[in-house]
Amino acid sequence: MPVRAPFLRTALLASVLLTACGTAPEPDAAPSAAPSSPATPSAPSAPAVRAAGAVGGAGSACPLPVSFSLAEKWEPKPVDPELAALVKRGPALLACEVAGRKSGDTAFLRVWKAPKGPARAALDAFVRTEKNKGLALTEAAGGVPVVEARYSAYSELLEEWYDGRAFAVGTGEGVVVVEVDGMDAEEDRVVAAYELAKSTLKAG
Repeated sequence: MPVRAPFLRTALLASVLLTACGTAPEPDAAPSAAPSSPATPSAPSAPAVRAAGAVGGAGSACPLPVSFSLAEKWEPKPVDPELAALVKRGPALLACEVAGRKSGDTAFLRVWKAPKGPARAALDAFVRTEKNKGLALTEAAGGVPVVEARYSAYSELLEEWYDGRAFAVGTGEGVVVVEVDGMDAEEDRVVAAYELAKSTLKAG
């Protein structure tokens, strides 16, 4: 489908999850404004968050080829594959959405699955489905080695640039991309939840 602004994509994702999960719709998440300068891959300064559960393992709400810890009150929901195809990004299909609503943040960790191949190439294609600048791909330490993307993305709807960040890892079932998104995506607590997921990531 044509590339859409992040705000519109978030609204569509909310509609997808409403249909797939039968839950009440959450407030639309809009991208946070950011300075016009390109994002850098420097480590963010974020407060510690307490892990409370995980996603991806046996008995998890979202069956995934990876698992990682979740910040307290963040809730995972699976996405029906047929509905996920409506929001495909590059080679990646949406598999799971972890919402931070109950923690007080309008933000999400979205887990996408791409075919087998180099994680760097899949992540690069994922990011470039939207208008961006200053894209930096780096090797990042964590539970397993990952490739991380930091960049500035443009919201055509709001006519603003905002910080984007995501990481990817290759598995025997393909590449998994974890992206942080939503109106509060740049809040310290949300960044900390993202960093927790990255640092506790386990394959298999």
